[in-house]
Order: sequence, then structure tokens, then C-alpha cells
Amino acid sequence: MRIALVTESFLPDVNGVAHSVVRTAEHLVRRGHSPLVIAPQPPPGGRGVPDDLPYPVVRIPSLPMPGYPQIRLGLPTPALSAALRAHGTEVVHLASPFVLGAWGAAAARAAKVPSVAVYQTDVAAYARAYRVGMTEPAAWRWIRTVHNAAFRTLAPSTESVVALAAHGVRDVHLWRRGVDDVRFHPRHRNAGIRRALAPNGEVLVGFVGRLAVEKQVDLLAETSRLPGVRLVVVGHGPAAAALRRALPQAVFLGARHGAQLARIFASLDVFAHTGPYETFGQAVQEAMASGLPVVAPAAGGPLDLVADGRTGYLVPPFRADGFTAAIAALAADPAQRALLGAAGRVAIEGRTWAAVGDELIGHYTAALQPVRDRTLVAA
Repeated sequence: MRIALVTESFLPDVNGVAHSVVRTAEHLVRRGHSPLVIAPQPPPGGRGVPDDLPYPVVRIPSLPMPGYPQIRLGLPTPALSAALRAHGTEVVHLASPFVLGAWGAAAARAAKVPSVAVYQTDVAAYARAYRVGMTEPAAWRWIRTVHNAAFRTLAPSTESVVALAAHGVRDVHLWRRGVDDVRFHPRHRNAGIRRALAPNGEVLVGFVGRLAVEKQVDLLAETSRLPGVRLVVVGHGPAAAALRRALPQAVFLGARHGAQLARIFASLDVFAHTGPYETFGQAVQEAMASGLPVVAPAAGGPLDLVADGRTGYLVPPFRADGFTAAIAALAADPAQRALLGAAGRVAIEGRTWAAVGDELIGHYTAALQPVRDRTLVAA
């Protein structure tokens, strides 16, 4: 199949949407399909985009999102439809569609090509958190319009499925994300990293993700002051400066990638995930694959990922005291940390990108079947 992945975010961006699109395109190539990625043009002067990808990438002119300039909004342009025609696209994959994805949906309809919409970003929560000129009800109306234009919608968690259905999105299917359980593994625990981050044998508690308002990393302020605990923050984003002021005892490592990130994950003792708006929570899976107990809010994607009391603890969202108490208990109990971490590693087995990639190909095939049936009838 010839699949066009129209995405709101792509390399060099570091976020769940971009990562999922990269992994999907890689899997399609390995399975003998022909992907095309259509994404917003990155900002001028930014980090370089890889030029050795095994699939073509078409960039669409973009503008920074008001209130969050790190996110680029793709502009309507004939280049999108031209790219679909030149590629001979059979199915359009709309990755977290909102702006560029809406143009992608319209281009697919005009070309009589089926589309599959992948819900991945809680845009309504972003509208509330950033006050970007769109109310939460208006955001849901737009989400409903865009997703109902697709053949079906794929959601990453049961809570997302319920929320979409409650807001009128039709034909929603559960499609979770994969995890690289070879890269993220307890064997990558590194004594040198631990000596550098915990010179006095502190318990290392880590957060990994984008440093933005909606992630609520500041809920770990009390955690960072626990005796015998060192908070490690990995990532970058618009809230970085404010968080450095709010968490002066924490160690900020900036963004880390690849094998280096895997070693940091495995060298932690506890993983803390504070964001209450996650539709999935990829970093939670990576922490579990690394053998870490996870403390996360009882909201969104973590509800599916963390088994409370077995692989970590689910605590009330938006409240610092729950995080502090759970992390303090784990810091004082190395045996419990080991037990929960080992159970988390077992829990992610089988959640490979290959497995979820094949599920996705099944959804593409289902979307394409009515087109093939019409072709057979016409013949």
C-alpha cells in the first residue's frame, strides 16, 4: 500500500506524535509498503532534519502556534494535494490531526482516498491550559468534525476512546503505542551515571518529557526536597526556565536521546510522570521497559499502563501530596522498588512497535477495502 502520513509534528521535533510517525513509517518500509510523510516546515535556524530517511518527506509552509511557538501549524496549500497525487496515495494517515491534518482530510476527500485519523493529543486540554483563543467546547467541535471525516479513528487508551465517543466521534478503535524493549532495558543501568547524579547514594527519581505547562512537573517540588532523594529532569521546552526556578534542588539534563536516554532511564530508581492530560504516556512505557516503578496520575493513558500497587502507584491528578507520599514510600523501600519494577518489565512484553505496526496495517486494509470492492464491481 501507498500510505501518506500527514502529521502535525515531525523530526526534528521530540514528542510523542513525531516519534510515533517515525516508527510507523519505518515499519511500513520494513513490511514492503511505501510511506510518504507530509509535515509542517520546521522553524528557520532550528536543528537539522535527517536527510537519510528511507522514505520521502514533503514539508508544508508553517507558522508558530500562538502561545506555544515551538509547535508549528501547517498552512493550507496546493502542495499537499499535489504530494498525494505524485505519491499515488491509497490511504491517508492523519497523525493527531488538527490544523495540517484538517487540510489532509479535505485533500483525501477531494481525491476520493480513505483516511484513518489517529487521536494522540488532548487538544481541548491544551486550549484550556494555553488559552490560545479557542475554548474547550470549540476544540471538541473541531476534533469531532475532523475525525468524523475519516474512515475511522484510532485512540491510544480506553479513556481516550470513551472521551471521543462522548463528544460525538464515531467508529473509534483502540490502538496503543509500541515500545522498544531492547533499547529500554534494565541491563543498561550505568554505575558511572549513578555516581554522577547520586554521589552520596541518593535515590534517583526521574521525569522524562517535554517541559511545558500541561506536564505539571512543578508538582515534584516537594519530592525534590525529600531527604536522600535526587530529582532528575530530562527534557526541554517552554517551561524549562520556570521549572529551574521552582525546582532548584533538581538536576536538569536537557534533552537526551537514543542509547544515552536508555542508560539514564535504567539508572533511575523511580519514574515520576506528572502530566494529567496524556492520551497515552510513552515515557511511562519506556520507564517500565527499563525496570522502574512508576508513579503517575490516575488519569488518561497511565490508567491503562500502570497497575496500581503492582507496577507502580496511581495518585490523584493535579495534587503534589500524592506524588510526594508515593515517591517517599518507594524511596524508603528498595525491595518494593525492585518488585514493582520487575513486574513493569514483564507487563510491557509483547508491546513492540512491530506488533502495533501490524495492527495499524490492518486498519489501513479495512479502510481500503470499500475502495477495492467498488473497483471490482466497476470492472
